[in-house]
Amino acid sequence: MLRVVNLTRSIDFYTKVLGMNLLRTTERPEQKYSLAFVGYGKGNIDGQAEIELTYNHGVESYDMGTAYGHIAINVPDAYAACEKIKDAGGKVTREAGPVQGGDTVIAFVIDPDGYKIELIQR
Repeated sequence: MLRVVNLTRSIDFYTKVLGMNLLRTTERPEQKYSLAFVGYGKGNIDGQAEIELTYNHGVESYDMGTAYGHIAINVPDAYAACEKIKDAGGKVTREAGPVQGGDTVIAFVIDPDGYKIELIQR
């Protein structure tokens, strides 16, 4: 689960920039939060992971703390994924290339709230 400050902006990033699907949403006005679940395929219905985006009504920012590292997503071509992400307005913070001391190709992007996402070429 990731806490976000603008649910629409985050949904747009994960669906339009990373190519995920909006799987479902939940509104809880009495509890003052809204949820959106994004993922590839049909999400956990077909065995894929989901990301829960949580908007707490009225919250404008969060302290991410030091425990969070990043989300990792497998992609068939990290170089092409970076180009597609940039073309869609996303921010690549580490261009695709081999990891130091290895041959696995990775890249990093950030979402609108500053969460890091690693792309791993598989």
